[in-house]
Amino acid sequence: MNTQCETHRTAGYPGSDGGHPPVRRVLVFAIVALALLMMSVDSTIVATALHALQQGLGTSINWAGWTITAYSLGFVLMLPISGKLSERYGRRRVFLGSVVAFTAASLCCGLADDISVLIALRAAQAAGGAGFTPSATGIVVDHFGDTRDRAVSLFGSIFPVGAMIGPVFGGLFVSYWTWRGVFLVNVPIGIAIIVLALRYVPRDRPRTDETRFGMDVTGMALLGVGLLTGMLAVSYLGETHGHMISSVSMGLAVTATLAGWMFVRHIRRSAQPFIAPRLIHGPGFGSVNLITMVYGGVANGAMTLVPLYATTRYGIDALGSGTLLIAQAAAAVALSIVAALMLRRTGHRSPLYAGGIAIAVGMLLLALRPTPGISPYVWLAAAAGLVGAGGGTINPASRNAGLQLAPEHSSTLAALRTASLQIGSITTVSVATAVLAHFVDSGGVQAWVYAVVAALLVAALPLVTRVPEHHGSW
Repeated sequence: MNTQCETHRTAGYPGSDGGHPPVRRVLVFAIVALALLMMSVDSTIVATALHALQQGLGTSINWAGWTITAYSLGFVLMLPISGKLSERYGRRRVFLGSVVAFTAASLCCGLADDISVLIALRAAQAAGGAGFTPSATGIVVDHFGDTRDRAVSLFGSIFPVGAMIGPVFGGLFVSYWTWRGVFLVNVPIGIAIIVLALRYVPRDRPRTDETRFGMDVTGMALLGVGLLTGMLAVSYLGETHGHMISSVSMGLAVTATLAGWMFVRHIRRSAQPFIAPRLIHGPGFGSVNLITMVYGGVANGAMTLVPLYATTRYGIDALGSGTLLIAQAAAAVALSIVAALMLRRTGHRSPLYAGGIAIAVGMLLLALRPTPGISPYVWLAAAAGLVGAGGGTINPASRNAGLQLAPEHSSTLAALRTASLQIGSITTVSVATAVLAHFVDSGGVQAWVYAVVAALLVAALPLVTRVPEHHGSW
């Protein structure tokens, strides 16, 4: 049975018969991993160049900040679409198209002389970057056979590395070159990825008439409107003038809710829905998506505010507060690798429980003051490291839990996972900053934010019982 499934899965791909050379899996993984690393670096590198960018383009800090907001919004908006495109037109085609779009937009960003043009280009750059994870996941699922669970698991160790080195590269470019370097650095890397992918990533399997399907433009439009207005609503809360009961935030929230309801109603009635309802809230899938949003998105959003917390509550300088997240990233990388190698023995639920508890304890330690004899920096670094270890432990299991249920929809599932992460993170940051803006003692209030997040993580642990258990390859 397993042999038959494997033959069906690889039929028509290069390397699946004697007429083609075998797939060079290590090299293919390195190519897609480099693209994911480039994308993750870009998500953090721009923040370090905001001040230089503001001065270079003669704009305000609010407009400069929109270069980050536009990227986040464009990224979330395009994720489900890129996942569907990968299944419709092929993973390799979408991967190459995404790298080309990201690289071209990066070049244009580096040459931009107007802030409004740069913001628009950042949205275009995000549209390209949104295709990396869905298409890369699909490539691995299609071509890596019984090692695909481990290969997909290792994706979780790539993103923390990018988040860790992005600010370092950004600081070097701003200090010794120009803010334009944070965008231009992507150009030679992107070109290298395109050349290598054309040579080594196997071509997509030709689709028969039976496997073709429509794009469901109505579903795409409804989901796009819902995501865009929803993200704008939560982003507005993070502005200094944003209020939850203002006409702007209420109007955006109502629009997002209405569009979301219409989208769910549409996909339930459509013969060929944009996203199958079961992949969103069906048995197994719904719990995995919620776990990803809570233990991935919410936790990451809360950790994004740790440097601010270290400064406002403990008076740690900018350099010291920024290095706190290195402990989180290093722990996440190490535990992701260990958890990936152990996944076939542990199954999915054990690491989800262990990682969830570790993240909750780490958040609680952030909320509490250091015990006597321990410096605030060491205390915060240890708490951040514990959160990172928990996140690394969860990553392989949460990635594979959904994919093993429907490998044929790997690109869409990868897009839903990343969208859940982004939505959870953006919502957490926006709500937390909106709360902090109304208090003088922001450090003390932020401690309560971490306590609330810890309580939420503990309350969400029963979701793990709904995750389908699985041992071995799939």
